[in-house]
Amino acid sequence: MKIPLAESYFERGNELMARAWADNGPIITKLAPIIGRNVAQGGVVHTFGSGHSELISREIIGRAGGLVCVTGILDPTAGFVENLPGYGTRLAERYDRQYELRSGETIIVVSNSGKNGSPIEVALYAKGKGLTVVALTCLAMSRTAPSQHTSGKRLFECSDYVLDNGGVSGDAIVELGDTAGIPAKAGPTSTVIGCSVLNWLMLAVMDWLGSNGHSLPILRSQNLPGAIEHNRALAKKYQGRLSRQLA
Repeated sequence: MKIPLAESYFERGNELMARAWADNGPIITKLAPIIGRNVAQGGVVHTFGSGHSELISREIIGRAGGLVCVTGILDPTAGFVENLPGYGTRLAERYDRQYELRSGETIIVVSNSGKNGSPIEVALYAKGKGLTVVALTCLAMSRTAPSQHTSGKRLFECSDYVLDNGGVSGDAIVELGDTAGIPAKAGPTSTVIGCSVLNWLMLAVMDWLGSNGHSLPILRSQNLPGAIEHNRALAKKYQGRLSRQLA
């Protein structure tokens, strides 16, 4: 009996999620105190993702239940010119002028393939500014994909720490059979697992902050009583540093 596509995705997706939890645990354990110490000193966490990966990078920005001090470099072209040489550098430079990329802070750069120019340029620019660079990528794909950057490097080769979404080359995991003689797949996993990995990391940072006697600058859902006032009060400390200001 043929397994329904949704059930196949559920089963295989959960296998990949469990593997991602196990594989990324040691890296998250190393990163939590690095990020936590900086956050305790008033620093912020930066993110960047080009194209669809921007959805993942935004998961932890201005999030109910998340740290207020997370901000992001946004691409107005939504990745349309992500392989235009120098474009990622210009994005990072403009963001740096407006919100500042400070030495000792952390930037999380998201790219499933890890081969495109803009994420690599943002990572290299941030590293040059003294930030800790964390890649969130698909190593299975990135290790075999030729770089589109002039350096010939992939994102994982430009980063201090690498988080792996545990996906497969091409992202989709459910076999559909042949379409016009070409094997077709559906059911991508980079978003659901990538967002989970980032939330695991943020919770580990919160764990470190709490265990070391630091306050937790956690945003509340604006749908709860008094939450808007609470969130505004938290954001005042980071005035001029968050690309998504809290109204």
